[in-house]
Amino acid sequence: MPSDTSRNEVAAGTPPVPADVLLATEDVHKSYRSAAGRLDVLLGIDLQIRRGEILVIVGASGAGKSTLLHILGALDHPTSGRVRLDGNDLFALSDRRQARVRNKTLGFVFQFHHLLPDFSALENVAMPLLIGGQKPPVARRSAMSFLDEVGLSDRAHQKPSQLSGGEQQRVAVARALVNEPLVVLADEPSGNLDRANSEMLHDLIWELSRSRGRGFVIVTHNERLAARADRRFRLMDGKLNEMNE
Repeated sequence: MPSDTSRNEVAAGTPPVPADVLLATEDVHKSYRSAAGRLDVLLGIDLQIRRGEILVIVGASGAGKSTLLHILGALDHPTSGRVRLDGNDLFALSDRRQARVRNKTLGFVFQFHHLLPDFSALENVAMPLLIGGQKPPVARRSAMSFLDEVGLSDRAHQKPSQLSGGEQQRVAVARALVNEPLVVLADEPSGNLDRANSEMLHDLIWELSRSRGRGFVIVTHNERLAARADRRFRLMDGKLNEMNE
């Protein structure tokens, strides 16, 4: 992503992140204030996501998994701490620059595909490129290439309502990857699918991560998905603990 600083100059006085680390958190805290008082959700999260790595976060509902994912994706701000994307302090950027990062450097996949119902699969996948200023013919070619990669080039001109649930989620994965992001953040990506379609989606995520060197951070309750991860973490009582075999 465009940067005002080099990878090693972002945080003076702190060691640079290793070259293969795409996304890192440093002592991230998140609290909310309400009439009932302060609620501490995240208490000093340290995490590194490397190139081509699939990392899974599990935990009880309400543990703060989605909150952490939103902070990693600059959809929410930490109360304190740092998030470094490709070595750069994400929250030192202006809101405009953060929006560019979300469009060009991060990909998002959610439990519900959030496809635009009035647009075809091809148009949905091309949308991030068009928003980023890409010329329509180039955006369409790239979108078709990614639809082909997820096995849906023959469904490119169908609208979401004409696609199965599994096909819709594969379109969402293609859309998340079309801008060639460094890291893809996925919140229960197969949570709305049956077992067969879930397994197909999991296979697709692994294939794309390995072939394209993308880092994936996946929040899930799916035990089969978690078991396949390169690293697994449990978020409990605001702390993130790696799960050993």
